[in-house]
Amino acid sequence: MVRDRLRELGLTYETIEVPVSHRDRHEVFRVSGQYFVPVLVDEEVMLDDEEKILAYLDKKYGSVL
Repeated sequence: MVRDRLRELGLTYETIEVPVSHRDRHEVFRVSGQYFVPVLVDEEVMLDDEEKILAYLDKKYGSVL
């Protein structure tokens, strides 16, 4: 859903594939302090919850609804 919203808003983004095993997601943990995805980093903002990410994108970049 996050990638769909990014595309709908016409934003460029980088997708980083992460290992299936949570304990092997070292980069995710380094950025967010937890092992779950999705994680969005937008300049100084880091969000790690899909609903919060979608709300943030709509507020900052304009809702597509």
